[in-house]
Amino acid sequence: MGDGKVFLDTNVLAYAQDLDSPHKRQRSRELIAEVAASGSGVISTQVLQEFYVTATRKMGVAPLAAKSVLQSFQIFEIVQLSPDLIERAIDRSVLSQLSFWDALIVAASVAGGCTMIYSEDLNTGQVIDGVKITNPFV
Repeated sequence: MGDGKVFLDTNVLAYAQDLDSPHKRQRSRELIAEVAASGSGVISTQVLQEFYVTATRKMGVAPLAAKSVLQSFQIFEIVQLSPDLIERAIDRSVLSQLSFWDALIVAASVAGGCTMIYSEDLNTGQVIDGVKITNPFV
């Protein structure tokens, strides 16, 4: 994992609940446990919201069960979205040709002081605003 804080994208947290992808489920659970044990994990309010929607709508997790899992993620530092952060994400979206939602993940990771983002949605190995993207599933 390396030194510094790491940002966990929604897909990493969601795969921990995915019964249809046993390899990704196992890998995401290992990574979440490793990051939690190190105390280096960061997520954002966007990630919490996306996790809930993905777990309940796409994975069929019962709402109260998804809420319980979501509460366990409070072990991580949580970056609150703000108007300034949203504006930075818009700029990053335009400059890097990222979707707004991916740019918001990058902006939140920068705001959280992260050196790495674990995500399968961005280009692994790419560095954006000083934050390295790593796909933990490859």
